[in-house]
Amino acid sequence: MLSRHPQRRLRPRLRLRRRARRAGRGGGGRLHGRGRKRGGRGVREIEPVQVAKRRRDAALAHLARSVPYVRHLGVEFDRRGDELTARLPFDEKLIGNPRIPALHGGAIGAFLEITALMELAWALTWERMEGGGAGAAEIEAGRFPPWPKTIDFTIDYMRSGLPRDVYARARVARMGRRYASVHVEGWQDNRGRPIAQATGHFLMPEGAA
Repeated sequence: MLSRHPQRRLRPRLRLRRRARRAGRGGGGRLHGRGRKRGGRGVREIEPVQVAKRRRDAALAHLARSVPYVRHLGVEFDRRGDELTARLPFDEKLIGNPRIPALHGGAIGAFLEITALMELAWALTWERMEGGGAGAAEIEAGRFPPWPKTIDFTIDYMRSGLPRDVYARARVARMGRRYASVHVEGWQDNRGRPIAQATGHFLMPEGAA
């Protein structure tokens, strides 16, 4: 199970609450209505695309900064709408077998678990943030609920990780009020040839659904 700090146990700090999805949750290429009402006539303000992009990127950066292990490994996240791709930049400290050389399996496993957790955290944050109202205001104020907690995480190593960047994407297979299941794949040069895949089960924070 992933430690929150390289020498300590992961203790999720953010609290994420799931809200019902609304239409128009697409990426940053369109104008987005935040759901704010002006006056008493229910007229919604239209948010410029660049404002929406900055707001979403700021929320994602806040999530990433909240986990020291993300900073320790140097994990980065690329956002396209609500879809995330994680990247583990190559570093000599990640080498496990210098003779090949090959990336350490523990580093790959930690990276996949980080990706799975971030996928859940971002999905819940996105729904709350884009739903408008009090939930969106709390996110903008930096008040994030706790992260999901790992129940178990099973990794299947498929081939050696070469001394280069690793990429990963996670897919939420099931997300309920108290439980979520996530599948994640990691690859390097070819997404069709993953170097590892994993399935994790997570305890969701209270009130996530």
